[in-house]
Amino acid sequence: MRHLPKHLRPRYRYLAVEIETWPDVTLAERPLQEAVWTATRTLLGDPGSAEVDPRVLETDLYPGGGWALVRVRRGTVEQARAAIACVDSVQDQPVRVGVRGVGGTVRATRRSFLQGPPAVTDSTAVTFRDGEATAHLREDRVDVECADTFVGATPRDL
Repeated sequence: MRHLPKHLRPRYRYLAVEIETWPDVTLAERPLQEAVWTATRTLLGDPGSAEVDPRVLETDLYPGGGWALVRVRRGTVEQARAAIACVDSVQDQPVRVGVRGVGGTVRATRRSFLQGPPAVTDSTAVTFRDGEATAHLREDRVDVECADTFVGATPRDL
């Protein structure tokens, strides 16, 4: 079977997606792909989902978050952004996702929007709600461990 000529091949755009979750959660690529598919199908229906055709090409997942590179068809970037914004949990863990940018090639998208290492997570003992707790510091955010869950805070709250 012959390849299609270049002018007949589908064209794609690449979305740089940042992912954030609680500090003790490490996600996997396959459940992330399933969450993107489910959100796209739920928002756009089966025909819209087939038109957007979102694929997670690569990920860098670490405890507390990571990033993913998602491929979508050209002309459907706005629908894909809306669908990705609807992802609220992966592997039954709450997540925050955001599209950092859109590029025309994998290389350009990675170079423009996915530079540098992830934010360093530090752990320290803090006084919170009249008791000792462990706080995980990330840039301008703090996640405080409280009885099997986390409480989001800012450095000024401690």
